Amino acid sequence: MASTTDVIVVGAGLAGLTAARRLMDAGLTVQVVEARDRVGGRTLNHDLGDGRIVDSGGQFVGPTQDRVLALAKELEVETFPTYDQGLSTYVKNGSARRFTGDVPPDVAALADVGAVMLRANRTARSIPVDEPWKALGAKALDSQSLTTWIRRGAVTDGGLDLLNILLGSAFGGSATDASALFGLWYVAGAGNEYTAGTLDRMIGVLGGAQDSRFHGGAQMLSLRLAEDLGDAVALGHPVRRIEQDDHGVRVVGDNAQWRAKRVVVAVPPTLACRISWDPLLPAQQDALFSRMALGTLCKIEAVYSEPFWRKEGLSGQGVFRDPTSPVCSMFDNSPPDGGPGILMGFVGGAQWRRWVSLPAGQRRGAVLRAFATVVGKRALAPVDWIEQDWTKEEWTRGGPTSVLAPGVLTELGMWRDVPFRRVHWAGAEHSPYWNGYLDGAVRSGEMTAAEVVAAEGKM
Repeated sequence: MASTTDVIVVGAGLAGLTAARRLMDAGLTVQVVEARDRVGGRTLNHDLGDGRIVDSGGQFVGPTQDRVLALAKELEVETFPTYDQGLSTYVKNGSARRFTGDVPPDVAALADVGAVMLRANRTARSIPVDEPWKALGAKALDSQSLTTWIRRGAVTDGGLDLLNILLGSAFGGSATDASALFGLWYVAGAGNEYTAGTLDRMIGVLGGAQDSRFHGGAQMLSLRLAEDLGDAVALGHPVRRIEQDDHGVRVVGDNAQWRAKRVVVAVPPTLACRISWDPLLPAQQDALFSRMALGTLCKIEAVYSEPFWRKEGLSGQGVFRDPTSPVCSMFDNSPPDGGPGILMGFVGGAQWRRWVSLPAGQRRGAVLRAFATVVGKRALAPVDWIEQDWTKEEWTRGGPTSVLAPGVLTELGMWRDVPFRRVHWAGAEHSPYWNGYLDGAVRSGEMTAAEVVAAEGKM
């Protein structure tokens, strides 16, 4: 027999749990249903022992990401700065150069990088974050890839390569995968209601999107939310079917079912359209969700007894413009007290496609050699190794976010957040600001909860 509640939330990631908390705050009864045996979605803590953890999923937070920072304060989860002291390293075709700041010292490409940032920031300011398909020239921007748009600015391969290094981790892809409108809208959303989004903020560490991390890991936010929600969170229940009529909804799992007045679906859109629906999703919404494929991203971390590179004046950060490297960028991902030392590398987009099918030992050796190019030969001998390929997570299927190809945003984008009768949508891909980031997930959960409360007030 199905249990009954006011609202069912499908998905116990940061968006779903935030929505559930706000719905309960409004006096509604809620049941959260999660396919995994854990909460947190695309955030995941890896236990290092002795009370220390490292993030294997989403982790960074920075200025203008107001909603996730406010939630962290509410949950008493503190932040600490990403290690950004000392020299970073730019690797081009196997040759390493030290630099300071966020932009690598490639003289041939530097002018192009500046031109791309200036042009992207200027154009992004003209794109309405809530309705990008209404931007002036939206059709023209959406009919071409971001690569084509960049090249029309007379940018050389150097400038494009450096942008693709960023997108390897931000999109799990490249500028060729995204429409120009989507890419520029993404830049427009790298801010808040009072601060214009900029490419600089997306790239940056100090004062940028990679400014800080969470004590206890980003998954701690979801763990605290789930603890507060208690028995309202049911794990290990994949949702297979959602039915609705004029009286309510029925959510069906393998061994359980639930009834409610409304449902919030807070899973990646590409997974939402794999649920069996009765009645069927609107054709336009199904078409959009099926085209919101997640990028391809693997996060690799090597653990050392100490962050030895710090004593040598190195930040542990590296940028790779090197076709032989599996890593596009890397960071010092050590715990806040500096022990043990951890180097983290992103393997995304083209690098992922090239390296994921190779033997694990070959991939490990290549990543460690890349790390050694940045911090020295001691990187070749870690005491532990952590590899998290998000494409192999059944209930995620990729990462870090969905990327829209040319033509999708102007033809179907307006269907992204439209409620389907009694069904509402939440998730990092459903936010106008910091879409695909932790902040976007929290914003979306809060916005959707408010939408449900308003709808219930009208019933």
